[in-house]
Amino acid sequence: MLIGPYVNGSAVIIGGLLGATSSAFIPERVKNSLPLIFGLCSVGLGISLIIKVKYMPAVVLAMIIGTALGELLFVEKGIGKAAGSTRTIINKFLPPVKGLSQDAFTEKFVAILVLFCASGTGIFGAMHEGMTGDPSILYIKTVLDLFTSAIFATMLGFSVMVIGIPLVIIQVALAMLATLILPMIAPDMMADFSCAGGLLMVATGLRICNIKTFPVANMLPALVLVMPFSWLWAHLIG
Repeated sequence: MLIGPYVNGSAVIIGGLLGATSSAFIPERVKNSLPLIFGLCSVGLGISLIIKVKYMPAVVLAMIIGTALGELLFVEKGIGKAAGSTRTIINKFLPPVKGLSQDAFTEKFVAILVLFCASGTGIFGAMHEGMTGDPSILYIKTVLDLFTSAIFATMLGFSVMVIGIPLVIIQVALAMLATLILPMIAPDMMADFSCAGGLLMVATGLRICNIKTFPVANMLPALVLVMPFSWLWAHLIG
């Protein structure tokens, strides 16, 4: 029985609720400084995943083609529209967070959506539990996500809670498919997958810190391409 995805999703919902309801009591300097720390941690974790790479040319090729596909499919634009709709619906029932424009809201919402739902830790943790029944990796992510969602909810309001839903769906799907996927994955392929996930986490961290606005959501197709590209590189070139 799967446990990790539901615990992780619940943490995001609870953290979002706590952060949104306590926003008025948290000093502005804390709201401004902690996201920078989360962004820094995302960069650090991303770097730790990047150094595991086996075939960097395959990863680079997957990132370039994947991002091009994401741009052509307007992935980030679609997520942005969904984020705006989510904010509108939630604001009808719950108090909205004032002082944040729609563009600023979408910018931050997309970044944390990728941070929560597409991190290498979450994807690998879900696959690991599906294959072994061990949810320990997702438990570690749960602790981080609880505090991260709370802080971002002080800026984005109750909309952060909604992220818990796609997070659970994605992780459950990965866990259920893990028995079919993992036997076909070589260690080198997993290393390159971790590298691609690390690059996304670095881009997400830089975006959260407002250093550079990478099209993070449009980069997501690279995660689908990187393992096949790694396998092809190993067998045809490497």
